[in-house]
Amino acid sequence: MGTMEEKPLLGLGKLVSSLGEVYKSGRTRDLSWRQSQLKGLIRLLTEKEEEILDVLHHDLGKHRTEAFRDEVGVLVKSVKNTLQNLQKWAAPEKAQTPLVSFPATALVVPEPLGVVLIFSCWNLPLGLALEPVSGALAAGNAVVLKPSELAPSTAAFLAANIPRYLDSEAVKVVQGGPEVGEQLMEHRWDKVLFTGSARVGRMIMTKAAKHLTPVALELGSKCPCIVDWLDSKRDSQVAVNRIAGAKWSTCAGQACIAIDYILVEEQFAPILIELLKSTLERFFTKPEYMARILNEKQFRRLGSLLESHKVARSVVHGGAMDPKTLIVEPTILLNPPLDSDIMTEEIFGPILPVITVRKIEDSIEFVNSKPKPLAIYAFTGNEKLKERIIKETSSGSVTFNDAIVQYGLESLPFGGIGQSGFGQYHGKYSFEMFSHKKAVLKRSFLIEFMFRYPPWDGSKLGMLRHVFRYDYVSLFLALLGLRRR
Repeated sequence: MGTMEEKPLLGLGKLVSSLGEVYKSGRTRDLSWRQSQLKGLIRLLTEKEEEILDVLHHDLGKHRTEAFRDEVGVLVKSVKNTLQNLQKWAAPEKAQTPLVSFPATALVVPEPLGVVLIFSCWNLPLGLALEPVSGALAAGNAVVLKPSELAPSTAAFLAANIPRYLDSEAVKVVQGGPEVGEQLMEHRWDKVLFTGSARVGRMIMTKAAKHLTPVALELGSKCPCIVDWLDSKRDSQVAVNRIAGAKWSTCAGQACIAIDYILVEEQFAPILIELLKSTLERFFTKPEYMARILNEKQFRRLGSLLESHKVARSVVHGGAMDPKTLIVEPTILLNPPLDSDIMTEEIFGPILPVITVRKIEDSIEFVNSKPKPLAIYAFTGNEKLKERIIKETSSGSVTFNDAIVQYGLESLPFGGIGQSGFGQYHGKYSFEMFSHKKAVLKRSFLIEFMFRYPPWDGSKLGMLRHVFRYDYVSLFLALLGLRRR
């Protein structure tokens, strides 16, 4: 990492130029090249699995099982799906043409954008790097990947291994800190995907405006979880299992789609909290079953969220913090002040506020009073409530009776809305994010309608009215009458 940070300016311009030449050569457009790159990614993930699990543990303290579940396994599945469907996705798609244009053929042809830049994030440092890379390569682009310097072992792994498994002339990894990211944004790109904080996202957009570079942003948010109490004791426990897993066993809550807070009716809050406590005791029997906090800076930030006297009084479980190991105990809060930082900022850690409402339908108004989240979760058997949540709220996604699992479904688009970002990827949506849908119309010289052209008169206006109403019978009769005259 040090080499790139010490001399970032010396090679970036040349690097971007060389990638442009590779793209212009046309080789990345070839379907067989795209397929070979996807196969290379699959080999990388399978042959280097043990090393990947090691670097993820080194960077974030992730248990090997969690790392496989959230980064390796789900990514292999996604890339294999892309490889299986690529020929179909890349094929021209027929579009309808009106009868008046006969004979004609209309097509929508996916074409690569060119040279794209991908900024990945530290919390899923492998998945958030290689999922979009797979889509960019499937679409036929040349790619620069800037992995997060906050996960240095994973960044170094990607820099060392991507040239061994992928086309080293068409796919480049650039390591470094924020200054390298700023220098990369001084260059012209055909698209930029950034995953990270809203603060840096604004800087990316400002830099991109200089070259009118299209940008996709995947940002964080406070993802709410609405818990409508379930009649079945078993269903209630399953719901709590899924809530606990989504909050504490996914990078210790350091995930953009992790549950940020719960909304529940006041009468059910004590039952929910007791179930959460007992479930935590079952899940986390050893400290290593939960990832650690990224670094001291993030650890101190979480501590400052809890240190307010009013917030501290709301702690009903946990709250212990170990600065030596950077471990924050799974923590549950009950009704912290709504104007406190913990309820206005994204938590990004293993702290879970439980907010009570008088009736569960009030949760919709509560969610709508906040910026649009990346995800809304709701545990309920009430179909009317589900419909209200779908129709009356806005978010990147809605998941009922589970949480976070939508990330692993390549059949669903992943992305935010409003302050949680824009642009969607995963599966075919990754291919489309890095493609341009080019409209292609082919016509014959066989038939010519002169009413398209001046000099204008009433009869031509009448014929055009028939055309735009698709009233071909009247148009045909009008043309016959014109010819008879």
